[in-house]
Amino acid sequence: MKLHQIISFACLFGVTAFGILPRAMAQTAAATACPAILQQQFPRLQDEAPQSLCQYAGKVVLVVNTASYCGFTKQYEGLEALYAQYQARGLVVLGFPSNDFGKQEPGSSKEIADFCFNTYGVKFPMFSKSVVSGAGRNPLYASLLKATGKSPQWNFHKYLIDRSGKGVTSFPSKIEPDNQGFVIAIEKALSQKL
Repeated sequence: MKLHQIISFACLFGVTAFGILPRAMAQTAAATACPAILQQQFPRLQDEAPQSLCQYAGKVVLVVNTASYCGFTKQYEGLEALYAQYQARGLVVLGFPSNDFGKQEPGSSKEIADFCFNTYGVKFPMFSKSVVSGAGRNPLYASLLKATGKSPQWNFHKYLIDRSGKGVTSFPSKIEPDNQGFVIAIEKALSQKL
């Protein structure tokens, strides 16, 4: 069991090796285990159920702004392949549909979810459509901009967040999921321990 899982368990049950913790102390310990960049919540694409990004603490997180009608949309296939290949080692891909660039994501959440699954077999976590650039960008993308100094210029921009949540690397849309340098960066992040 990893440290963040133990702390989450302690938070849930208020138990430690030293006995019962006051609930507030257990919750503080769990919040500390979740990096600041992941201390956010977004609705899941399929059903709008709120999802805490803290569930991905300790993983290597690949964040991608997606669109269904873009020249880069075929990258869904490569992103799903990366997720399938590296999920057991701790990679999670998070998709954030956005209509910011070229109005290439006009659909509803159901339409986007159906398209992703039926066309590309997407199983990695996807969130409801949101703004990823400009003044109205969602809080995660505001944090990613602050961490890298780079904002998405188009659909399928990628951010790779290391296990600590402190190291963030930005990759432009044209970098395909099977790009050798990109895959090396993912493997390097996966090999690093907390």
